[in-house]
Amino acid sequence: MIYIGIDLGGTAVKIGAVSASGQVLGKAEKPTRAERPYGEVIRDMAEGIREILGQLNLPEDQIAAIGVGVPGAVNNDTGYVTDCTNLGWMNTDFRGEMHRYFSCPVILENDANVAALAEAKVGISKGTHSSIMITLGTGVGSAIMMDGKLWTGSHGVAGEIGHMILVPDGVACNCGRMGCVERYCSATALAEQARHYSLTYADTMILQMAGGKKENITAKMVVDAAREGDRLGVQLFTNYCRYLAMTIDNVINFFDPEMIILGGGVSKAGDFLLKGVLSYIPAYVMGAERAGTRVVLATLGNDAGIIGAALLGLK
Repeated sequence: MIYIGIDLGGTAVKIGAVSASGQVLGKAEKPTRAERPYGEVIRDMAEGIREILGQLNLPEDQIAAIGVGVPGAVNNDTGYVTDCTNLGWMNTDFRGEMHRYFSCPVILENDANVAALAEAKVGISKGTHSSIMITLGTGVGSAIMMDGKLWTGSHGVAGEIGHMILVPDGVACNCGRMGCVERYCSATALAEQARHYSLTYADTMILQMAGGKKENITAKMVVDAAREGDRLGVQLFTNYCRYLAMTIDNVINFFDPEMIILGGGVSKAGDFLLKGVLSYIPAYVMGAERAGTRVVLATLGNDAGIIGAALLGLK
């Protein structure tokens, strides 16, 4: 039997077949194109699953379960995606729609939660008693692991770090509030800030990388420009690291976990990101010289969401 894991992102849907031990056996990927009706997005997921079955030469009855990591709030009892702001999904019957294609169990969980589960079971936080995962992608997600289990709170929304207020009356967020962490620490925010300032810094390397079109600017371009010492790139990336450090420090001061893991697209900056963030932490953590929380990079990369979602099926 295999376990299907689906990592639903703002730009791409990653799908994988995973063994009970967490080994990825086959993968497929589809563009999200979230402007479409949700049923079309789920249909693409089903097509991706069938592609993988073809790769592995397996019949559908070999699927034990389908696990899905969603960038928002879910209700696994009902199978509904209750609030996925970045995709525009509200009270969406995900399980019912997926059951049009496959009859096996379909399990829903927040995407940061499944990434944290993967790292705790087969990744860098394996063996820890407490860890928090922060995913830096289209939005900012987070998840709490306690004694090897996800802790989602009394109402299933614990760990919504992305929508904590970081800057009072700051940048408007998709959730309707102002100054959320997501508007300062996501890949989307970093790219948007670069687009805004690219006209003031017309000679920036970032704009050159984008072919002179600010709408083509990505977070990776900002990071790459910062590595090269570009004035705007350094300024934006430094501010990004400072805001992320403030967020991490708030988490440490409140939860005091053994480990904080940084994942998602921006974490691909590797040690360049980690060194930048760690340089600010002593300024904010109470008793920083005594703080024992390790801040590390995720190790499973793009497979974390797939593995974690698939492992939901083992419960």
